Amino acid sequence: MARTHIIPPSMQAIVEQKGYLPALEVDGFVFVAGQVGRDADMSIVTGPTAQFEACFENLRVVLAEAGCSFADIVDMTTYHVAMSKHWAAFREVKNRLLPRGAFPWTAIGVVELADPKFLLEVKATARLP
Repeated sequence: MARTHIIPPSMQAIVEQKGYLPALEVDGFVFVAGQVGRDADMSIVTGPTAQFEACFENLRVVLAEAGCSFADIVDMTTYHVAMSKHWAAFREVKNRLLPRGAFPWTAIGVVELADPKFLLEVKATARLP
């Protein structure tokens, strides 16, 4: 079973500082680690809408590094802090950036993520085109 590490240049620090891969390709499937709203300098993006946009941009970057796009997603799970408070902003961003009704999606409310400033984490699986 071939396993290919997917590490966009802008995410090399994640491997070095956090110790995990942004994604792994196995047999044509790309398993993307949870993406959060941080920039290439590892700074957390502030403001719910901007942070949600950054999450999806990071997901887009990882998928692109693997040769995929949002259209290749076959499953997505989102983890939300203060879900009811930020739901409208999240849905606006998701509906603007991702294809609607194209893949299964599960949204889960959580108490907190790896850093208390994170409001969203997005995990996805894609199939190489």
